[in-house]
Amino acid sequence: MPEDRHWTPVPRPAGRRPRLRPARRRLLLMGPGLALAAVAPGLAQPRYPARPVQLVVPWAAGGGTDAVARMIASLLERDLGQPFVVVNRTGGAGVVGHAATATARPDGHTIGMLTLEIAMLHWIGLTELTPRSYTPIALMNQDPAGVLVNASSPYEDVAGLAKALQAAPPRRFKGSGSGRGGSWHLAFVGWLRTLGLGADHVLWVPVEGASLGMQELAAGGVDLAACSLPEGKAMIDARRVRPLAVMAPERIGAFAEVPTLKEALGVDYAAGLWRGIAGPPGLPEEVRQVLGAALARVARAEEFTAFMAARGFGTSFADAAGFAAFMDRSDAAMGQALRDVGLAKG
Repeated sequence: MPEDRHWTPVPRPAGRRPRLRPARRRLLLMGPGLALAAVAPGLAQPRYPARPVQLVVPWAAGGGTDAVARMIASLLERDLGQPFVVVNRTGGAGVVGHAATATARPDGHTIGMLTLEIAMLHWIGLTELTPRSYTPIALMNQDPAGVLVNASSPYEDVAGLAKALQAAPPRRFKGSGSGRGGSWHLAFVGWLRTLGLGADHVLWVPVEGASLGMQELAAGGVDLAACSLPEGKAMIDARRVRPLAVMAPERIGAFAEVPTLKEALGVDYAAGLWRGIAGPPGLPEEVRQVLGAALARVARAEEFTAFMAARGFGTSFADAAGFAAFMDRSDAAMGQALRDVGLAKG
């Protein structure tokens, strides 16, 4: 009969129980966990990521956020050696997907893309989630709002338009680009405030999406519009609308001829969409560091910058601390803009 691996019999008088050799007896008394450590003291936990990672996107497949997320996921997969799978969790104006990230198990194998809406939704009572409901990892993208007019507009630059707005009676001008309280409406309201004008000084014509706002502008149904220049690109290229300025700290590479508000008016105001990567609360520091370093490499990668530039998306990287501060500023700005238009709760 083969020798038992856990104990070895030794000679004994008849009627007595077998005795274990001292070394084997000590291993058994230590318990299975400590015994394993004694046998293999160099054994360590698997390096993160240990299995495929889900990247939750709160918007539908095929949109701009989805496209950016899929490019980031493919580059993370190549860098970190595990699949990064984009999962579109739509619904509730972005609440469903943002909630899926916030409530995920904090082991780094479910992370999410946060968008501007997380700085807006709690102000209008749709969720209790705020930017501080997450572990921020990195800001990856900003698409600033642009100010656009019809190609036949008499206003050749944003300074001329601003003077006309300030001289006109309330609601003389009409604008569009999103629904009332949408991201582009709020960006526009913030710009009006820098001109000393009220939130309703321009009559806002609500539409379901920037593409319809561009159609309204091209058809002459409104006098001006606010949306990202990538969203207006088709109408710009067709010479049916004309961009006058961008609400950004710097010019956009794909639209380098369009000045910023600061350049044109001396107004230090920036607003627009943004996208960043975050995890649930309690994400281990080691995981955050691994992901943060990998996302920094993604942001510098020629493949990523070329992809973003080709589609007119802005690139704007910030590390975890920078992203947290950025979201705090965005949250405060969105709260003020929503109060200005009477949509903030409480």
